[in-house]
Amino acid sequence: MPTRNKNFTGRDELLRELHADVRSHITAVVPHALHGIGGVGKTHVAIEYAWRYRHEYDIVWWIPADQPILVRSSLAGLAPHLGLASPASVGIEEASAAVLDALRRGDPYTRWLLIFDNADQPAEINEMLPSGGPGQVLITSRDHTWQARAATVVVDVFTRQESIDFLRKRVSAAIPDADASRLAEALGDLPLALEQAGALQAETGMSVQEYERLLNVQAAHLLGANKPPDYPLSMTAAWSLSVSQLAEKLPVALELLRCCAFFGPEPIPRMVFESLTESQLAKSKLRALLSDPIMLSKAIGVLARFALIRIDADTRTILVHRLVQTLLRSELSAEERTSFRAEAHRLLAAASPDKADDNATWPRYAELLGHVGPSELSESTEPEIRHFALSIVRFLFSSGEPKSALDLVRKFIAAWATDDKPPTKDVLEARRHHGTILFQLGDYKQAFELNRETLALMRDILGPDDNETLALTNVHGADFRARGDFTTALEHDLESLRQHEAKFQDPPSQRTLRAMNNLAVDYLLLGDYAKAREHYERTIRLSRTVNANQKSLLIWKSGLARVVCLSGDYATACDIGEAAHADAVADLGPNHPTTLRILSDLSIAKRRAGMIDEAYELAELAFERQQGSFGRDHPDSLAAALCLANAQRTRGETAEALVRLRDTAVRFPDVYGERHPFKYGCDTNLALLLRVNGDVAAARDLDRQCLEGLADALGHDHHYALTCAINLASDLATLGDIGAARELGEQTLATLREALGPEHPLTLACAANLILDLRSQEDVEEAEILERDTFERYERVLGHDHPDVRVAHDRQRLDFDFDPPPL
Repeated sequence: MPTRNKNFTGRDELLRELHADVRSHITAVVPHALHGIGGVGKTHVAIEYAWRYRHEYDIVWWIPADQPILVRSSLAGLAPHLGLASPASVGIEEASAAVLDALRRGDPYTRWLLIFDNADQPAEINEMLPSGGPGQVLITSRDHTWQARAATVVVDVFTRQESIDFLRKRVSAAIPDADASRLAEALGDLPLALEQAGALQAETGMSVQEYERLLNVQAAHLLGANKPPDYPLSMTAAWSLSVSQLAEKLPVALELLRCCAFFGPEPIPRMVFESLTESQLAKSKLRALLSDPIMLSKAIGVLARFALIRIDADTRTILVHRLVQTLLRSELSAEERTSFRAEAHRLLAAASPDKADDNATWPRYAELLGHVGPSELSESTEPEIRHFALSIVRFLFSSGEPKSALDLVRKFIAAWATDDKPPTKDVLEARRHHGTILFQLGDYKQAFELNRETLALMRDILGPDDNETLALTNVHGADFRARGDFTTALEHDLESLRQHEAKFQDPPSQRTLRAMNNLAVDYLLLGDYAKAREHYERTIRLSRTVNANQKSLLIWKSGLARVVCLSGDYATACDIGEAAHADAVADLGPNHPTTLRILSDLSIAKRRAGMIDEAYELAELAFERQQGSFGRDHPDSLAAALCLANAQRTRGETAEALVRLRDTAVRFPDVYGERHPFKYGCDTNLALLLRVNGDVAAARDLDRQCLEGLADALGHDHHYALTCAINLASDLATLGDIGAARELGEQTLATLREALGPEHPLTLACAANLILDLRSQEDVEEAEILERDTFERYERVLGHDHPDVRVAHDRQRLDFDFDPPPL
């Protein structure tokens, strides 16, 4: 909550009316008499309401709502207070969604109050209001259309008596009622104008008569000048008088205030004015002030005493009223506005930390975010300012707000790009971020086209070895993987790694390790698990030499757990996965996308290891959180849905699994296309569920289509194709075509022994099924020879209590399914 205003006066009847309404409505506090003009005191009424009635609530949360981009961030900040994962760990979008859900459910608190301050764009924030729930919502706004959406309480100017009482409280010296009344009349009883008049009198000792005289002079001057049309003359004159007195008392403070006019109306961190280096100070318009900490403190103090800013000592921030900012900007020439805006940009850029994708830097970026739009950052042509702008974009998509990042990066590209000239380096970097965001949102097709075009431009304009070119080269392999072209991805990433190792030999770079990880993903998708494991292990080993960030290290460890699981060592995969998940929860939070991918992988490993119920619980949790964060059609949500359906099947919930998988299967082509290996893998799972639910002919037909598609895309000896072949043999056997089942089983077993080894669980499952087909054809001797070899290996590899071993001993068919790994 903002600090309580010690000079708050009157409004008792208004607060009582507001209390009655807020207890049963979403209530908007809107001005009436000023027809949308600021300065009437809406925000201070809301602050006083919250402080006065705070005993009725368990949670009161303040949300700056003038910029929709900040609303989710502010909502997300409430998460830890509700026992939810912090936005630093799960991202802003996911944390804010979790907060709204918890408020609707009243868990853990039913008595809550949200205050959306300056919500002047109802359509933009409507979806961020809790729909239902046991708490209350209070909105302040200049937009009268809230009257059609919510119960409204009108905030008017002060009554004359409230004005008199306020001036008595604000001015330390006694002021006669008659003088106070005349002053209030001159200022139209507008609270903000009275605040500045009282501050000026308290600071200078000026008499009411002298103030009235000067006010009339200022008003006469302003009537012939460029007074902003949206604000009353009384406010403009009062402000102008305060500024003229400030200029006489401490001119550098006025320069600081003018600079603050080009920040946003959100709190400005004090450290913004303390972050310039010596070389940056030399170029600063405010260098004399900013290089002198004592003078800076004095200037800030004087501005506060003149009521031109407010200081929050707890957060070390200052706040300038939006009306004051508008008036300040209006008095400047175009040249001066350009100069002060550029100074604000330089201060913001200097205050930003490096490594915007490092969660340790996110709180600082969150403080700066509210000033990006209002400062018109997109208009700057300075390279360091554009670098800061793109760091904000990177912060947004790294912290979990890809949609906000997408809007912002498109705005920057539109402002910076020109049709008649080749794109500059900052435009190319913005395009790279644009492609990353599209990929993160699951728009693989558009990401591929954009990245392909941008990479060609980078190689031509910047050169193939430029850092920006290499950065895009490093991620473009994922575009090929998303298209299902795993071989091309491998070729691309081999060249990428060669380029990185050539450029970043000494010292090694985290960029190189990312290229190495990409290559491991390629080998995994192509079924070369030995090479994939080698690259994952090397990446993790070298990470100690480059001080890799924890998020990257967790991605690499989860990749290692995944390839160990696919290699058939389920117990070790569980061990690695459990350690990685514990670290991810501790370092990133339980709902971070990386944590959820690790959680799904751990569920898969536990399912393969025979821990069926535990695997199901993890899969259900991962699916619920993925769907809540990204919706049903996001690639991660589709993967989580497959994982959960597979877990349901192994628990015997085959009908429920089939319903889930039918819904999931129709979504796969929209993301991956009709011929992607993942689409065939999903359909392989669907065929399996069709068979176990009795529709065997449909299962056989679908498996045949999948096997043909997988063989064309990856080859007959790929893990995915071999899994499908095992299931197709079971379809044939169930339909009574034992000869065809045996023939396919024998071919598949021979290929599996060569591709995965004789002791891989998939090889042993194929052998166990083939034993049944041999017995059905009364080839008892061959069946017994294969049975002795298979069961001895099965028990050594998985143990005699593993569910698959027990199924094999009971002479029932074994089935295997598909889980899509992250790309």
